[in-house]
Formats: sequence, C-alpha cells, structure tokens
Amino acid sequence: MDVHLRELRYFVAVAEELHFSRAAERLFVSQPALSKQVRALERQLGLALFDRRARTVALTPAGAELLPRARDLLAGWDAAVRAARGAGAAVSLTVGLQTAVGRDLQRSVLQSFRERGWRITLRLSGWDDPTAGLATGATDVAFLWLPVASGDLAVRVLARERRWVATAAAHPMAARPEVDFADLRDEPFVALPGTAGPLRDFWLAVPQRAGREPVVGVEAVAADEALEAVAAGLGVVLLAEGNARLYPRPDVAYRPVRGLPPAELALAWRADDHRPEVAEFVAAFPAADPATGG
Repeated sequence: MDVHLRELRYFVAVAEELHFSRAAERLFVSQPALSKQVRALERQLGLALFDRRARTVALTPAGAELLPRARDLLAGWDAAVRAARGAGAAVSLTVGLQTAVGRDLQRSVLQSFRERGWRITLRLSGWDDPTAGLATGATDVAFLWLPVASGDLAVRVLARERRWVATAAAHPMAARPEVDFADLRDEPFVALPGTAGPLRDFWLAVPQRAGREPVVGVEAVAADEALEAVAAGLGVVLLAEGNARLYPRPDVAYRPVRGLPPAELALAWRADDHRPEVAEFVAAFPAADPATGG
C-alpha cells in the first residue's frame, strides 16, 4: 500500500487543528479538496481516522495512533530532502519566488553567497501557493507578497510600493496619468485563485470596496498569465509599481492608482527554522524603512 506524503500532511494538519476549515486555510487548499483527500486516505488504510460530528472533529483511536508516526515520517522526509540538497555543497538553500523580484534586491546577494560556495536554487511558484513552497518544505526562504495567512512564517519586509493598475492599451483609463480606485470598482478584474487566500483579496482591494463584491472576469496563477488576460480585454489587474516596470508590454498600459495602501514585498521563512544559514541569508537583505510607501 502506497500512501502519498501529501495525504499524510493533510491528515496531520486536520489532526492538529481538529477543524477541517482551519486545516484547509493552513494548507492553502479548499475545504472540499482537503476532506476528499482525507477520505481517500481512510479508504486506503481501511480505517476511520476521525470521528466527524455536527460541529466537532475528534481523532479515533486509530487516528491517535497514526498521528505521532505520521509526524515522524514527514519530519524524516523533510530532513532527507534537506540533506540531499546539501550534498556536495557547504550550504544549500532553495529560494522560492512568486514573480520576478528585480528591484536590485537579490542579484548581488545571491552572487555573493554563490561565490562563498553556497548552492542557491531558485524555484518559481504560482499564486496558487502563496507561501512559494515554504508550507510544504519545498523551499527554505521565499520572496512573497503580503499578506500571507500562515502564522507559521516569519517575514522581513523588503520594499513597500504604490499599487498600479494594468489595463489593455486601448482601455479608456489608459489615457489617464493616474486612476482613482473608485473608478475601478465596477471593472472586471483578473483575480488570483481562491487558494491564494488573503492575497487574492489584497490584489482585488476588497477592503477598499465598501462591502461591494468585486467583479472577477478570469483567474490567473502567474504574472504572464494575468497580463495575457489583461491584453485580451478580460479584465484589469492591480500590481506593485516595481512589477509594472518588470513586465513592459506594448499591449498593456500601467497607471498608478490613488486610494489604496501600498503593497509589501517580503522575504519569508518558517518561524521554527533556526538554521544559521537561513538567519545569515535573511540578514543579508536590509528591511524596508517603515515610513516608505504610505
């Protein structure tokens, strides 16, 4: 019988939270998908792992017996992955990215660590994984846009930037030097997927809509995909000022938006990861001035 590590991670999250919705938020998956995977695990094992009641979830005796062993298996696998990554190099780190970072933030730092013999691997993640691999252990540190739902992460804000809007080049608002967010509220938006959690709401500017639901024209899981949708006239999308410069296109216009708080780009790592190489890597990036970007 082969059980996937993902199913064990799902089981452990539900067992620790004793609540399917909270576990789904922690894992950045939908609650129905999580329930389906746990049911599949129970069918494979031929055991009921949870006692599901109207408003509570409890471990069965079989679930309680499996929990510590599942934790050990996952911890052992994560340790094996870290050891494999470090083989042949003094230090090995995998860095997650959600979009191109640019802004002269990481190039010189990465180069200096590589010159010291560190093996730095870059791993690009879609917006459907707002932790860029940190939640699953696929990455050691990651450049992320805030907010991120997981309380298991520590972050250092590296940049605060005004939010801009991307429209099709022929869109009427492309003729304006600046756009009020109030004029964008009824526009169809290109949205991040639901698994992006609070990050989806941030880039839809939900808190600034005074209770009005955003109009979602289409969803996208990556910057290039979002901009293709914008160029095709399927919606507009908010983005950070620095990303407007990183993704120039003749068929897309970028304009600053009034009436929104700034976006925050951060370097994140697991709060319980106390390895000195992680601390050294994080310390190499200066934190943004709290007064910037307001």
